[in-house]
Amino acid sequence: MTLNKRTLFLTLCFMLVLSVPAFQGCKIGYSFTGASIAPSVKTFTVYYIPNRARLINPTLSQLLTEALQDKLTRQTSLNMLEDNGDLEFEGQITGYDVRPMNIKEGDTAAQNRLTVTVKIKYTNNKNHDDDWDKTFSAYFDYDSTSLLSDVEDSLMEEILEQLTDDIFNASIANW
Repeated sequence: MTLNKRTLFLTLCFMLVLSVPAFQGCKIGYSFTGASIAPSVKTFTVYYIPNRARLINPTLSQLLTEALQDKLTRQTSLNMLEDNGDLEFEGQITGYDVRPMNIKEGDTAAQNRLTVTVKIKYTNNKNHDDDWDKTFSAYFDYDSTSLLSDVEDSLMEEILEQLTDDIFNASIANW
């Protein structure tokens, strides 16, 4: 290094060393999943999410409840509690609908769309400023020549993944 480059390098290193103590007082929890969780938050509770939709899939409530619990367990270091977690998720399934999409010649649907809508209440018992009530929807299109019963399981996997991602992002990741 030349003298000027070396002086500049040493000056930058010195400034960096001096700035480290200024940032030590700042503490926010981060993870590689995008979660931002206060250090005081240690637990979560996901209450059973009942199905209140007109059209009912008999396994959807259990699948959604477990999918959200699994997402929080896998992507955070929080412990799950049956009741009174630091973070609480409760809600209900409000919609489970199939509608024709992409009308083709002869006024028939080329595809159908399965849409699931849930209303979730999120309570942060460590900081109630973060509480919210929101509605989330996810859908997946499938070929109209297929029966819903034949494709429903694979569609539900995709829809549940999208719903749990959206709920996670709105609560834990604060998006």
